[in-house]
Amino acid sequence: MKALKPIHKLAITGTIIGVAVLAFAFKYYQYLQNPWTRDGQVRANVIQIATRISGPIVELPIVDNQKVEAGELLFIIDPRTFQATYAQKKADLDQTVDQLNALEKEREAAEANVAQYRSNVEQASSELRSSIATLKNIKGNLDRNAKLLKDGYVTQRTYDQIEKSYIVALADTEQAQSGLAQAEAALVEAQASLAKVVASLGAKGKDNAQLRSAMAALQTAELDLGFTQVAAPVSGYVTNLNLRLGSQTVENQPALALVDSSSFWIDAYFPETKISRIDIGDKVIMTLMAYPDQVVHGEVESIGWGISQSDGSTGSDLLPNINPTFEWIRLAQRIPVRVKITDLPKNILLRVGTTVSVLVLTGTASEDKSLDAPPAPLVFQ
Repeated sequence: MKALKPIHKLAITGTIIGVAVLAFAFKYYQYLQNPWTRDGQVRANVIQIATRISGPIVELPIVDNQKVEAGELLFIIDPRTFQATYAQKKADLDQTVDQLNALEKEREAAEANVAQYRSNVEQASSELRSSIATLKNIKGNLDRNAKLLKDGYVTQRTYDQIEKSYIVALADTEQAQSGLAQAEAALVEAQASLAKVVASLGAKGKDNAQLRSAMAALQTAELDLGFTQVAAPVSGYVTNLNLRLGSQTVENQPALALVDSSSFWIDAYFPETKISRIDIGDKVIMTLMAYPDQVVHGEVESIGWGISQSDGSTGSDLLPNINPTFEWIRLAQRIPVRVKITDLPKNILLRVGTTVSVLVLTGTASEDKSLDAPPAPLVFQ
């Protein structure tokens, strides 16, 4: 019996060593089959809140790191200058409308004048035609009586009366010609006045350039006044708030950052040697350094197509800058893999930039094996 004791101890030792070897082999196989990395980061859309106008802050209801909802007021810029500008542009619009109404009345009066002078021209033309016809008749009668006077068939007195009538008719014709010329000149002047008024007035209604310009100026002033109140475009977290009451904001310059609370994802950086075993849709299990005992589930959303090139950039004398390397050592480049979070425990609060360990379950793009993941402490051992 004593001789069996060393053999028993040896068997136990061998069993322990065998189990350890099998566990190591399993872990190594898992390492080869399922790519993993500790080089992961929590990411989110960080929105830079830039003001559309410049001015001092008169109201600041938020504090740093505060959770805000979409549409919630962040701060107010002093609106008094913009209120005055809005009032001025509104007055300018009213004045423009009054001017256009006055020009419209002038246009109507000018059109009436043109119509009247056109009627005068037609009347003067008719009178001239009548005078010419009368003059022609009297001239014919005068010529006939001149022959009769020569032959003694009419008296000199009769001829003189006809001649006087001719002179009067000739004067009437000349006066009618002068009247027509004056009427035509007045018509031309009235048409010129109408054209001037029409040019000053421009298009009718909302197509009028002056009206559109005044309305656009008022709309711009109204927008600027609205821009004095800056609201959150999305729900999220106010980050690194350095604004204070009285701080001067500058147009189109970021005033604060807002982390979009609905946009979190994970960027995992895998060596290029492991990328071939990662497919879009593969299930992913992760642990955050801040919550090492809890598993976060996700899936591969996309794989990066390029990274920045460190060698080959332009150096001194416009020559390429190449760093020396060891021929027997080749470091794998790290490729970013974007991971969509599909299941997040309620007690985990994600923060941009925090560290994440990521394990990709190779070949799970078309099936759900996330529930088969080991407990969190064993995931990245």
